Amino acid sequence: MTCRRWRLAIDGNDWLWRNHCLTVRAVCQREIDGDRGSGYSWKITLLRNYWKSKVKQEWLSGKYSNVHSQNNLPEKSMYPMDVDTWGEILEAELER
Repeated sequence: MTCRRWRLAIDGNDWLWRNHCLTVRAVCQREIDGDRGSGYSWKITLLRNYWKSKVKQEWLSGKYSNVHSQNNLPEKSMYPMDVDTWGEILEAELER
């Protein structure tokens, strides 16, 4: 019974999800703003964008700049991203 109450308290706490989501927004601002504009809750927005932000940050930081083939990429280095996101990554690579 206590676990259910905690779960309901956490699931329904927009303030909690918003703070975590804004941390992810530092990397995925366009994606977060788009999801919020589409009416997604803070929780769903975070769930939709958390791993994307991690992968995007690794690509933007240059972690995969010297990879010579797809076989050299770690398993979790890819995530479905839109054209604009890959454009950002390409621009960062070209600037290096």
